[in-house]
Amino acid sequence: MPRFVERRWEGNPGAVGGRPARRSFTYQAFVPDLIATIDPQVSFRAATAAFEAEQAVRELNERASARGLEAIGPLLLRSEAIASSRIEGYQVSTLNLARALVDPRAAKGGARTVAANVSAMEEAIARADDPAPITVEDINRIHATLMAREPEATPGRVREIQNWLGGRLDSPMAAAFIPPPPGEVQPLLDDLVQFLARDDIPPLARAAIAHAQFETIHPFIDGNGRVGRCLIHVVLRRSDVAARFVPPVSIVMAARPTSYVGGLVDFREGRISDWVESFSNACESAAVHAADLADDVAALQRDWLERAGRPRANSAAAKLIALLPAQPIVSAPTVRAAIDTSQQQALVALKALADAGVLRQISEGTYDRQFAAVDLFDLVTAYEERIAGREPAVEPDTS
Repeated sequence: MPRFVERRWEGNPGAVGGRPARRSFTYQAFVPDLIATIDPQVSFRAATAAFEAEQAVRELNERASARGLEAIGPLLLRSEAIASSRIEGYQVSTLNLARALVDPRAAKGGARTVAANVSAMEEAIARADDPAPITVEDINRIHATLMAREPEATPGRVREIQNWLGGRLDSPMAAAFIPPPPGEVQPLLDDLVQFLARDDIPPLARAAIAHAQFETIHPFIDGNGRVGRCLIHVVLRRSDVAARFVPPVSIVMAARPTSYVGGLVDFREGRISDWVESFSNACESAAVHAADLADDVAALQRDWLERAGRPRANSAAAKLIALLPAQPIVSAPTVRAAIDTSQQQALVALKALADAGVLRQISEGTYDRQFAAVDLFDLVTAYEERIAGREPAVEPDTS
């Protein structure tokens, strides 16, 4: 059974912030139930929502694959990383993220943080594609990738101190939620990975429960929300529901922050059915919109081909148009490497597409010029805005 455990917080007599900052007090930390052998009982509504979400995710994979849109995967991954980071307060545009991914060393601020989230998600997906059981060490590696440039967050290491959500920064006084004490974290993570190995629970319900349990454990000093949302991709990718494309469910969560955090509270308080229903509805919405995006990208590529004068299928220009959804910022060296052509042919293709309005130069000067598929960024921004805007953009702290 889940339980609260009482712990004592020792005040610091020299702390700034008045008497509350110097007080010693007791607090209640929450320890969730183990889930490795859980038999979740969900309502008919929740089961229906999970089934419909599963069908929507399957349709996304089928539609994108049928249209040869393998390049839609990186687009969805970037949208997921942007939204997952937005939940934690990091803002970056799709264009700025793409720039950060092209030149990580020059990335700064929010773009660098979100680029690290992309790397963490790529690590998670690579691990999901490995049939071996997920381990706690795998989760730690995802965290290490995410927080590689933030040593104060002890990348890849389970916390050894108490953390909390809300309230004061210097103590858990008035915290909205206090996760398990450090000594409880490792056994809970061991239990979680046992749950991840199960195949007797439908994928959407399994992803919902795993994510909520991870968020409840909050095993790291920072980055818990983003790692927890990576786990959603791990679960769905390992199932036969989303073998190639996982919808960016974080876009829906970021658009409905109150519903998202309320669902996590439902889970902690034993209303698993309500959380599974809410999570499934978010996944279905993300999948439906992602399938529409796949169609829009296919239409945009057809338009590009028309604008470029219908280049031959094996020409550098046609190959570059096929590449752009996955690599929307390009230069002669990146084109040469990606489509296996000469420097001269890469330059000719870039000029042809720039003259046709498919690409726009975004760098200064004439040396090592960079070009962007601006229409694609506009398309992705419109896609994200279609999902967003359901609730005020005041994101709760789920870090």
